Formats: sequence, structure tokens, C-alpha cells
Amino acid sequence: MNSGQVTQDKKRNIVNIYWLEAKYEFLKSLRLPVFALSTILFPTLFYMFFGLSFGQQDFGPVNSATYYFVSYGVFGVIGASLFGFGAGVAAERGQGWMRLKQASPMPPLAYFVAKLAMAAMFSTIIFLLLWLLGFLFGEVRLAALQLLSIWAIMVVGSLPFAAMGLAIGYAVGPNSAPAIVNLVYLPMAFASGLWIPIQALPEFLQKIAPFLAPYHLAQLAFSVINVDQGDSVLGHIIVLGIYTVLFLVIALILYKRDEGKTFG
Repeated sequence: MNSGQVTQDKKRNIVNIYWLEAKYEFLKSLRLPVFALSTILFPTLFYMFFGLSFGQQDFGPVNSATYYFVSYGVFGVIGASLFGFGAGVAAERGQGWMRLKQASPMPPLAYFVAKLAMAAMFSTIIFLLLWLLGFLFGEVRLAALQLLSIWAIMVVGSLPFAAMGLAIGYAVGPNSAPAIVNLVYLPMAFASGLWIPIQALPEFLQKIAPFLAPYHLAQLAFSVINVDQGDSVLGHIIVLGIYTVLFLVIALILYKRDEGKTFG
């Protein structure tokens, strides 16, 4: 067997490892009712109770169902990323699964790529479910390009929250991780205007919102349907990028600390 064939086989094996890790990460999460049901049902119920119950009230150029489809879609995507990484990594650390992964010949990055893929798949499920509800019961009528743009913004924009969840997962234990994630997730989502329009929030929260990552992701998604606050798109991307880098650095520091405690 020549060296070219060996190199090609190695590449194929690495791709297969990444694929299998992502596949079983998704199946594992899907079979965990606490994660799957809460991640999918939470934004869905919020959308049904608040997004579809306001009738056809106008929010600028769109109706309320369309506005809240985007709003609670962002809310759901953030939840999938935070819980997938925050509670997931903390639980696997507590079970000793991380030690086994580190000792195995599997590429270290495959573990984190699999979790990103899992969060993206759950985000897509949430997006499609909310859109279907909105289309059937709320007269949500968006062009294919708009839907694709909103989906892409939500999935790519989940990166800073994956990084945030990763930092939480390495910072706290498995028993406290879900509570910590909720303490971060729910107030941050509310203060960013994901539950109710930013204009309806108290004035002091409206001033805090631009410092929060969910606000910027929501504004990017809202810009597709022309109901954003009119801020710079580049500014939103920069803030989300800063959050991503900041929490990745924190997660790396905590990972090294955790590795040092495990292996000395």
C-alpha cells in the first residue's frame, strides 16, 4: 500500500470518527427526556402561549406570530447550546467520561465538534417546529431566503452560547450545572427582549440589553424581517465574536485546570 493510500485512509477514518461521535451524541441527547423535552418543549410552549395567542397584532411590517417565531427561535437555540454544553459537559465530567475520552485515541476536538453538531441539530428541530406552528396557526409567511437566513443566523450565532456553556460545564459540578445554566439563561433571555419586545421592558433593562449576547443574536435575526432596533449588523457580529473568544479562553483555562487535577 503506497503512502498516498495510507494518508487517504487516515483522513477517511478521521472523518468517520467525527461523524460517529456526532451521530451518537445526538442520539444520546435525544434519548434523555430531561434534555430533549425541556430543550424542545420550552420554546415551543412559550411560542404557543405568547406568540400565537396575541392574534394578528402588528409588529411593524410583520404580525405577532412572525415576530415571536424569530424571538422564541433564538431563545430555543440559546437553550440548546447552553444546556448541551453546560449541563452535558458537567455531567460527563462527574461520571468520569471525560477521563476516558482523554485517554482514548479519539481526536480531542471530535468531542466538542460532536456537541456543536448536536446543538445545531436540536436548534434546527426547534426552528422547524416553531415555523410549522406559525405557518399553520399564526399566518407566518416568510420567503424561503428569509427562512434560510434566520436559520443560518440562529445556528451560527449559537457559538458564543456554546462557549459560555462549555465554560460553565468546566466550572461547576454535575448537580449544580443545570441550576447555574438556568440562572444565566432565563434572566439573560428576558433582559435581552426575547420574551417580550425590548421596547416593553423597563428602561433600566433596555440599557442593559446591548451588553448581553442574546440581544445581539436576536437583533441579527430580527433584521431579516425588518423589526430590529436599527443598530449596526457588524456591531452585533463583533459583540458575539467577543463573547465567543472570551468564554472559549475561560473554558480553556478551566479545562487545563481540570486536566491538571486529573493527571497531575
